[in-house]
Amino acid sequence: MPAEEQSKPVILAVDDTPENLDVVKGILAPETIVRVAINGIVALKIAQKQSPDLILLDINMPGMDGYEVCSKLKSDESTAHIPVIFLTAELDSASKQKGLDLGAVDYVTKPISPEVLKESVRRQLSQNR
Repeated sequence: MPAEEQSKPVILAVDDTPENLDVVKGILAPETIVRVAINGIVALKIAQKQSPDLILLDINMPGMDGYEVCSKLKSDESTAHIPVIFLTAELDSASKQKGLDLGAVDYVTKPISPEVLKESVRRQLSQNR
């Protein structure tokens, strides 16, 4: 990996819709390295092996939803320190509160506003670097 790549923060984006992952990559590159996972099981494996600087996590996914993924991340001491931002179409306050109660640091709604996502990511990365 080139030296300039090593200094960039690594973000794990988790969403079962490839187009959403492409949007996130488009918004956050080239300032960050965006790794992707299409489901919760893959996300947990990547988080444990690569310890990203931040995780962007969809809620509505088949199999294991984002709430369960977040709960597993926060209960594993090897991943509990990684900040999680929910990135979801769930707009109701109960969903947001549930995500925050599980340990998420922020909650960004879809459709994604590039400015809102960049600011949320920047804020979290600056606190954790």
